[in-house]
Amino acid sequence: MSIQPIDVKYTAVATAEGGRDGRVSSDDNQLDVIVNPPKEMGGSGAGTNPEQLFAAGYSACFQSALGVVARREKADITGSTVTAEVGIGSTPEGGFGLTVALSASIPNVDAATAQELLEKAHQVCPYSNATRGNIEVSLSIV
Repeated sequence: MSIQPIDVKYTAVATAEGGRDGRVSSDDNQLDVIVNPPKEMGGSGAGTNPEQLFAAGYSACFQSALGVVARREKADITGSTVTAEVGIGSTPEGGFGLTVALSASIPNVDAATAQELLEKAHQVCPYSNATRGNIEVSLSIV
Protein backbone atom coordinates (compact mmCIF):
# COMPACT_ATOMS: atom_id res chain seq x y z
CA MET A 1 0.00 0.00 0.00
CA SER A 2 1.55 3.29 -1.08
CA ILE A 3 1.17 6.55 0.77
CA GLN A 4 -1.08 8.94 -1.10
CA PRO A 5 -0.09 12.60 -1.33
CA ILE A 6 -2.24 14.93 0.77
CA ASP A 7 -3.05 18.58 0.11
CA VAL A 8 -2.85 19.67 3.77
CA LYS A 9 -5.44 22.31 4.70
CA TYR A 10 -4.80 22.42 8.45
CA THR A 11 -2.24 21.09 10.93
CA ALA A 12 -3.11 20.55 14.58
CA VAL A 13 -0.28 21.05 17.06
CA ALA A 14 -0.34 19.70 20.61
CA THR A 15 2.40 19.34 23.19
CA ALA A 16 2.52 16.83 26.04
CA GLU A 17 4.34 17.35 29.32
CA GLY A 18 4.74 14.36 31.61
CA GLY A 19 3.45 11.77 29.15
CA ARG A 20 0.41 9.77 30.32
CA ASP A 21 0.59 11.43 33.74
CA GLY A 22 0.82 15.11 32.90
CA ARG A 23 -0.75 17.70 30.66
CA VAL A 24 -1.55 18.14 26.97
CA SER A 25 -2.19 21.50 25.34
CA SER A 26 -2.66 22.82 21.84
CA ASP A 27 -0.68 25.69 20.38
CA ASP A 28 -3.85 27.81 20.04
CA ASN A 29 -4.88 27.18 23.69
CA GLN A 30 -8.21 25.63 22.65
CA LEU A 31 -7.18 22.38 24.35
CA ASP A 32 -5.49 22.24 27.73
CA VAL A 33 -6.16 19.09 29.71
CA ILE A 34 -4.67 17.07 32.53
CA VAL A 35 -3.99 13.47 31.51
CA ASN A 36 -3.71 10.56 33.89
CA PRO A 37 -3.70 6.83 33.34
CA PRO A 38 -7.12 5.27 33.95
CA LYS A 39 -7.65 3.32 37.18
CA GLU A 40 -7.77 0.11 35.11
CA MET A 41 -4.12 0.75 34.21
CA GLY A 42 -3.00 1.63 37.74
CA GLY A 43 -3.49 5.37 37.48
CA SER A 44 -5.61 7.84 39.39
CA GLY A 45 -8.13 8.32 36.59
CA ALA A 46 -8.36 11.94 37.72
CA GLY A 47 -7.89 13.42 34.26
CA THR A 48 -8.66 12.39 30.74
CA ASN A 49 -6.37 9.96 28.93
CA PRO A 50 -5.01 9.56 25.40
CA GLU A 51 -7.56 6.85 24.59
CA GLN A 52 -10.48 9.14 25.48
CA LEU A 53 -8.98 11.90 23.35
CA PHE A 54 -8.53 9.47 20.45
CA ALA A 55 -12.11 8.21 20.87
CA ALA A 56 -13.41 11.79 20.86
CA GLY A 57 -11.48 12.68 17.73
CA TYR A 58 -12.35 9.47 15.88
CA SER A 59 -16.08 9.66 16.69
CA ALA A 60 -16.32 13.32 15.64
CA CYS A 61 -14.37 12.73 12.44
CA PHE A 62 -16.35 9.59 11.57
CA GLN A 63 -19.64 11.45 12.14
CA SER A 64 -18.47 14.07 9.65
CA ALA A 65 -17.44 11.36 7.15
CA LEU A 66 -20.91 9.85 7.58
CA GLY A 67 -22.35 13.26 6.67
CA VAL A 68 -20.23 13.44 3.52
CA VAL A 69 -21.39 9.99 2.43
CA ALA A 70 -25.03 10.72 3.33
CA ARG A 71 -25.02 13.87 1.18
CA ARG A 72 -23.60 11.89 -1.75
CA GLU A 73 -26.20 9.14 -1.27
CA LYS A 74 -29.03 11.59 -0.48
CA ALA A 75 -29.67 9.80 2.82
CA ASP A 76 -31.18 11.47 5.88
CA ILE A 77 -28.85 11.06 8.86
CA THR A 78 -30.58 13.67 11.01
CA GLY A 79 -30.30 12.69 14.66
CA SER A 80 -27.51 10.20 14.05
CA THR A 81 -24.71 9.59 16.54
CA VAL A 82 -21.35 7.84 16.38
CA THR A 83 -19.65 6.34 19.43
CA ALA A 84 -16.02 5.24 19.43
CA GLU A 85 -14.75 2.79 22.03
CA VAL A 86 -10.95 2.72 22.13
CA GLY A 87 -9.28 -0.14 23.97
CA ILE A 88 -5.63 -0.36 24.96
CA GLY A 89 -3.75 -3.48 25.95
CA SER A 90 -0.54 -5.44 25.71
CA THR A 91 0.67 -7.01 22.49
CA PRO A 92 2.36 -10.44 22.37
CA GLU A 93 5.64 -8.67 21.54
CA GLY A 94 5.58 -6.76 24.84
CA GLY A 95 4.37 -3.42 23.51
CA PHE A 96 0.92 -1.88 23.57
CA GLY A 97 -1.81 -1.75 20.97
CA LEU A 98 -5.24 -0.25 20.41
CA THR A 99 -8.62 -1.53 19.26
CA VAL A 100 -11.55 0.58 18.10
CA ALA A 101 -15.25 -0.25 18.02
CA LEU A 102 -17.35 2.30 16.14
CA SER A 103 -21.11 2.15 16.61
CA ALA A 104 -23.62 4.39 14.92
CA SER A 105 -27.27 5.14 15.41
CA ILE A 106 -28.90 6.34 12.19
CA PRO A 107 -32.62 6.50 12.98
CA ASN A 108 -33.99 7.74 9.63
CA VAL A 109 -32.75 4.90 7.41
CA ASP A 110 -33.30 1.13 7.37
CA ALA A 111 -30.64 -1.21 8.78
CA ALA A 112 -29.20 -2.21 5.39
CA THR A 113 -28.82 1.43 4.31
CA ALA A 114 -27.30 2.34 7.68
CA GLN A 115 -24.71 -0.44 7.34
CA GLU A 116 -23.88 0.65 3.79
CA LEU A 117 -23.43 4.26 4.92
CA LEU A 118 -21.19 3.11 7.75
CA GLU A 119 -18.99 1.06 5.41
CA LYS A 120 -18.68 3.98 2.97
CA ALA A 121 -17.89 6.43 5.78
CA HIS A 122 -15.13 4.04 6.88
CA GLN A 123 -13.52 4.53 3.46
CA VAL A 124 -13.78 8.35 3.68
CA CYS A 125 -12.81 9.07 7.31
CA PRO A 126 -9.17 10.16 7.76
CA TYR A 127 -8.94 8.31 11.10
CA SER A 128 -10.14 5.11 9.42
CA ASN A 129 -7.67 5.60 6.60
CA ALA A 130 -4.84 6.21 9.09
CA THR A 131 -5.61 3.13 11.18
CA ARG A 132 -6.58 0.70 8.39
CA GLY A 133 -4.36 -2.37 8.54
CA ASN A 134 -2.74 -1.22 11.78
CA ILE A 135 -5.40 -1.85 14.42
CA GLU A 136 -8.65 -3.75 14.68
CA VAL A 137 -11.62 -1.48 13.89
CA SER A 138 -15.13 -2.89 14.08
CA LEU A 139 -18.29 -1.21 12.79
CA SER A 140 -21.81 -1.73 14.08
CA ILE A 141 -25.27 -0.21 13.90
CA VAL A 142 -27.15 0.27 17.18
